[in-house]
Amino acid sequence: MKKQIFAAVAATLLVVSCTKSTTKTEQVENADGSVTTTTTTVSETSANIVDTAKIDKAKEDVKTKVDAAGNKIDDAAQKAKEDLNKAGKDIKAGAKEVGQDVKDAAAKGAAKVEEGAKKLKEDLKK
Repeated sequence: MKKQIFAAVAATLLVVSCTKSTTKTEQVENADGSVTTTTTTVSETSANIVDTAKIDKAKEDVKTKVDAAGNKIDDAAQKAKEDLNKAGKDIKAGAKEVGQDVKDAAAKGAAKVEEGAKKLKEDLKK
């Protein structure tokens, strides 16, 4: 999408810069002595004005720059994807470790409760 936009802008600039405009002003003296002024503006776009070699070079330059920008974007996206993948793996490993710690703490707590219950049972027998 960006490539088409850049190409359209470049083409538009080249076409606009290749338009030749001429303004002519004529003064005519009438038989009665009055003067009539006529102004004419002529705009022309001619094949003689357009240098196709310059246009082709400009198109290639734009294409090269757009391709380079696209490659930079692709590289940045790939790096971001790799970083996110690594972060996801780190989070998963951390969650697994926390889960194991919780299980161990629960087992220790249950063992202490059982031990306390045994002592209480023995104390009640006395």
